[in-house]
Amino acid sequence: MLISAKWREGFFSLWRVAFPRLAGGGGGAPTYPPPLSADLRSACRVSTKQSFVRELGGGGSGWGQVTLVGAGPGDPDLLTVAAVKALAAAEVVLYDALVGDGILDLAHPQAERICVGKRSGRHSLPQGEINALIAFHARRGKRVVRLKGGDPMVFGRAGEEIEHLDELGIPVRVIPGITAALGCAASAGLSLTRRGVSRAVTFVTAHGRDGERFEPDWARLADPQGTLAIYMGREQARAVGRGLSAAGLPVGTPVLVVENGCRPDERRHWTTLGEMAEQGVAAGKGPTLLLVGEALRPRRAAGCGAADAVDLRALGDLGERLDHH
Repeated sequence: MLISAKWREGFFSLWRVAFPRLAGGGGGAPTYPPPLSADLRSACRVSTKQSFVRELGGGGSGWGQVTLVGAGPGDPDLLTVAAVKALAAAEVVLYDALVGDGILDLAHPQAERICVGKRSGRHSLPQGEINALIAFHARRGKRVVRLKGGDPMVFGRAGEEIEHLDELGIPVRVIPGITAALGCAASAGLSLTRRGVSRAVTFVTAHGRDGERFEPDWARLADPQGTLAIYMGREQARAVGRGLSAAGLPVGTPVLVVENGCRPDERRHWTTLGEMAEQGVAAGKGPTLLLVGEALRPRRAAGCGAADAVDLRALGDLGERLDHH
């Protein structure tokens, strides 16, 4: 299918009308993109024919580059050097609401910041529309950073975004980040594995697609010689406790609940599988991780990881003092 230059200009004019704040540059306050119209959703479907992609410049050297960047569990000090460099060079940053405070400050001052996650009552954009936004800015020749909490490749939908960009011929690379399970374990001084006790670590998400029921294979997860890290587990805590105990995991198995891990307002709470099955967990509205397994028992017995808030900013002050010696 051949597309005239006039039609192509009309298409991008439609983009500029639909996204007036996205067409220009500039930093400052985050931009919240409006929903895509039906015509734009149709134009940006993954099923776009290769001839259409080539007419729009697909695969051309003039296109920008997309970098999927892991923002880690929340503390800016836990970013990789590569992540900091990518943010400093970015012209457009599309970020999730779980990105920790201070991390966006590392982006180039003139970079356009676009929130695509829940914030102040706004629901996150559908994944298809996020894919279209990433591609749109890359087609403008921009250096695009897709900033995700934790690691992009662990419950971050990175695979869907990579597949979309690959089909359009847009270059993409990935910079890993510290995933929440590892960050929270380090913050609490916990080893998720232990010789003779835990030989495996399993990551599970308790958050599925809209309307999708949380029904994992409890028998497979109830391994007494393994450690479970359950992401976004607050709402499903009772179901987790009941499912694992019914599958044979002892009700006395220790559980560490970590809310807002690796942030200044991090909170930890110890419980057991049986107590969690009956009472749920004591957590607020922040992202909550559940760590389950016998590898945690020595730290609980030592009284580590109390429910009090942990002020991580004090660690930063200590680091500064050490740097001066």
